[in-house]
Amino acid sequence: MDHRSSPNNLKRLLALAIFLMVALVIYTGVLYNIQINDHDYYLARSIRTITRVEKVEASRGVITDRNGRELVSSRSSYDLTFDSSLLSEGDDENQAILRLIKLCQSQQVSWTDNLPITSTAPFSYTLDKLDDTQRSRFADFLQKDLKWVSTNLSPDGITEELLNSLGLDAGSLVALLREKYEIPSSFSLSNARAVIGVQYELSIRQLVSTTAYAMAEDIDSTMISLLNDGSYAGARITTSSVREYRTDSAAHILGTVGPIWREEYLELKDKGYGYNDRIGRSGVELAFEEYLKGTDGKRIVSTNADGKITGEYYEKEPQPGNTVELTIDLSLQKSVEDALKETVSAMSAKDGNTTRGAGAVVVKVGTGEVLALASYPDFDLSTYNQDYNILSTDLAKPLWNRATMGTYAPGSTFKPLTAVASLMEGIITPYQKLKTTGHWTYPGDPNSYANCWIYNSSRGNHGSINVSEAITVSCNYFFAQMGYYLGLDKLNEYATAFGLGEHTGIEIGDDAGNLAQNKAGENQAPWAAFGQASYLFTPIQLANYIATLVSGGKHCEAHLLKAVKSYDNTQVLAVGNMDPKNTVDISDEALTAVKKGMHDLTTTGSLAPYFKNCVVDAGAKTGTAQISKDTENNGVFVCFAPYDDPEVAVSIVIEQGGSGSALASTAVNILNAYFSADEIGTAILGENQLMQ
Repeated sequence: MDHRSSPNNLKRLLALAIFLMVALVIYTGVLYNIQINDHDYYLARSIRTITRVEKVEASRGVITDRNGRELVSSRSSYDLTFDSSLLSEGDDENQAILRLIKLCQSQQVSWTDNLPITSTAPFSYTLDKLDDTQRSRFADFLQKDLKWVSTNLSPDGITEELLNSLGLDAGSLVALLREKYEIPSSFSLSNARAVIGVQYELSIRQLVSTTAYAMAEDIDSTMISLLNDGSYAGARITTSSVREYRTDSAAHILGTVGPIWREEYLELKDKGYGYNDRIGRSGVELAFEEYLKGTDGKRIVSTNADGKITGEYYEKEPQPGNTVELTIDLSLQKSVEDALKETVSAMSAKDGNTTRGAGAVVVKVGTGEVLALASYPDFDLSTYNQDYNILSTDLAKPLWNRATMGTYAPGSTFKPLTAVASLMEGIITPYQKLKTTGHWTYPGDPNSYANCWIYNSSRGNHGSINVSEAITVSCNYFFAQMGYYLGLDKLNEYATAFGLGEHTGIEIGDDAGNLAQNKAGENQAPWAAFGQASYLFTPIQLANYIATLVSGGKHCEAHLLKAVKSYDNTQVLAVGNMDPKNTVDISDEALTAVKKGMHDLTTTGSLAPYFKNCVVDAGAKTGTAQISKDTENNGVFVCFAPYDDPEVAVSIVIEQGGSGSALASTAVNILNAYFSADEIGTAILGENQLMQ
């Protein structure tokens, strides 16, 4: 048999070889075109299709008390985020939203819908339920998206009356938005309203060029599984963190976090903030935002054609916020809050006044550290958002921090300052006596006078007394005479040196108060000298003034920051400033005389029955601040302890609390709580030790 190849076989092999060569050349050309010529295009398309970059929110920093006890921390959570940019070409946005709403309803999961219109017909506005951020966003929407309202209108100017006058009642707005968002007629009215709420949230984010919003926050594992298994268009699960409150105390100190306003976002976006982020809104959360905010990370997520996650890795790890250690002592803080609540509740039960409020502050002498700061009534931070509408309309004003923002006439608690000024200006000596008659008359003007409380009680006068005795018996006659000699300018000079009538420096903000001023032809000094006229001070100013006095004149700024530490506790990033802001010139002789007067009040004076139960020797001064003849006076009280070597100064104000002596037992409870803790607690737990 002849095994040689025939010419036909050779031709077939040659043709096959040529075909393969051509195919290889074409394949090589296509591959070259994809890999070289169009590399950037196909790479970008591949990344868009297969991977996405997600922000990984960093947890907010921890807040502790001075002994390391956690007050506020954060825990990781998962959110359902709707992002319209993730919708495929054939997806209907309204249908995708409604499907997610139905899922939330089936799982009893609430979703974010801040459109201020009721969820069911007949529709009406709910503007009164909006917080400041929500009101600002609604105003932006009306002005910049719908262009329905004048752009120079403030958020507070958006009222139901205004909207109705423009023909934009709630029902009309729903109809307008249904048309704007092209919601089909097949949707029921209630379903349409629900979808409109989500579309509204997307619209206010698009105003700042953001397409995603956290539709439902802190969802559970069941919800996560349903989302993963259901291929919900436009939905993705994102990580975030939730604030956890480890105490129900110190609400006014710790403060709140909340959404970012549009105006803020335009400034904050370059600092790493997203429109859905939360930011400190009040208290410590606001004051130390720069330390508490962490640094967000970036995660690359890979998905297949069906949208299932096939892999993920961190391009940048998130870094938690720093730990802020406060000067307050949690145990003392609780005791002060309890003492205020007990006193105010007893007063209110007796006279039926349910809108009475109070404030109390404990300051460490010589450092300005605030050990406790309480305002009553208070609120629960863990339910703040749910309770906001009730809290904001409560006539007792629980959201108002009376300890830092409430201003009150100091009454006779101002007398120790007048005494210092009189002694230092040489108007009187510590042992010099002044004859008092109970009825002080302005020289040359018998129609201008001031009566001492003892004169008004028909018990005559205090006779001849020195400055220490004048403090102990709280003689208005004595201090009116001192004020007349000093003059108002000199009194205000000393008040300013003690930090009265100006901001204390506390980081959470305070009211500066008010110094008395003379009108033309007037001299208010005699009345200002015993705490009347138009002096108005905050409880924290009063506590810091007494701390300054008993320290010998060392005036420090009141502050809440003890230290800021890195999240891993490896570095101290900042510490509170304990250096004196200024020093008031007080001689040892003058200081001794003033302290003696305050000490005698608690040992042999009218407060002795209360202070016999105090665990430490103390000095104090009461004050009764007049409001009007038809209104109960405010009660004001200041004290310090121990008498020989003062550690703490305390101030208490109770609205319509009567005479300052009614607050004495409250002050004793506070001092006993501090010194019991000081003697027992520090032996068990030293400062800077973390307690879980």
